[in-house]
Amino acid sequence: MAIRVRFAPSPTGSLHLGNALSAVANRSFADSRAGVLVLRIDDTDPARVVAGGEDAILADLDWLGVGWEEGPLRQSDRSGMYAEALERALANGAVHDPDGSVRLAGTTLARADGSATYQLATVADDLDLGITHVIRGSDHRPNEEVHRRIATALGGELPEVIHHGLLLGDDGKKLSKRAQHSSVADLREEGIPAVAVRAYLDELGLPRHDVHLDLGRIHRLAIDAIASMPDEDLAAAADAPLELVRALRGARTLVEAGEIARQIVSPAPVELGSDARPTLERFAELRRSGPESLDEEGARAIVRELKAVGASLRVLRLALTGAERGPELWTVVAAVPRDEALSRVAAAITPR
Repeated sequence: MAIRVRFAPSPTGSLHLGNALSAVANRSFADSRAGVLVLRIDDTDPARVVAGGEDAILADLDWLGVGWEEGPLRQSDRSGMYAEALERALANGAVHDPDGSVRLAGTTLARADGSATYQLATVADDLDLGITHVIRGSDHRPNEEVHRRIATALGGELPEVIHHGLLLGDDGKKLSKRAQHSSVADLREEGIPAVAVRAYLDELGLPRHDVHLDLGRIHRLAIDAIASMPDEDLAAAADAPLELVRALRGARTLVEAGEIARQIVSPAPVELGSDARPTLERFAELRRSGPESLDEEGARAIVRELKAVGASLRVLRLALTGAERGPELWTVVAAVPRDEALSRVAAAITPR
């Protein structure tokens, strides 16, 4: 039997991580069984459709590396098929309410205007598309028996259903888009690399029980991801010159990598006191005798020499970057060309 699964978000904007977990779980399930993933946009409820919501979802899936073989199919384009399904349901126990809606065992299948509800549309779609496994969060567990009855009324059989645990927020409740750092867009804007978010979701797999969102784990994965990014990719992500990549490797996010790059390329001017002069003059002596560009060994040697004579590395960092904190100092020394470095330390100890 060919395995066919589906991911069926509503077009309400960027995916929160709980929905992203379902997307990755479906993709992984299909991949491990040479199966097919169908992307379906569940837009039967106009009140929940957000302008640009579908585009945001497609962008999130692309960013996470979640592809699909079929779709996106939109429920709003399938009203004819739902009308046919409704006729079958009416022939097998569904009834009209006085207001014109249609119900089956207490479940509304169609509104008074004849449009299909989520309950009818999702089951009709799963049957029509030949879905073999429905993989979704355990908050949908109450729907399983309802959907089984609807499938029977439509003359079919509900696919195998696999419920996974939910991602919970700090409050112990199901993660929602209102929670801070909970959406794919939030993490992307914070500078978390896509590979780190995907790795976290892959680690969760199909959790049997609810799990709390572990932002600490995501941030640790982000540091690892940045450390292993190809030079060209990291430079592009940080909007930095390629020669600064060594200084960006210790960044915790891509946003921070960009900030480090700006510190080195365009440092804030500083004016240091006379106590900074010995450090900066010794640095200038060491740097003046070296090449225009330093390799790692040469940059580390300068930092070691400054430590050995009791120089203030904080002072040197301020003179070169205008900031008190940043990447390992040797990476900064290596990133700033000789003449530029000499100019910066001279400016830092020259009264303005």
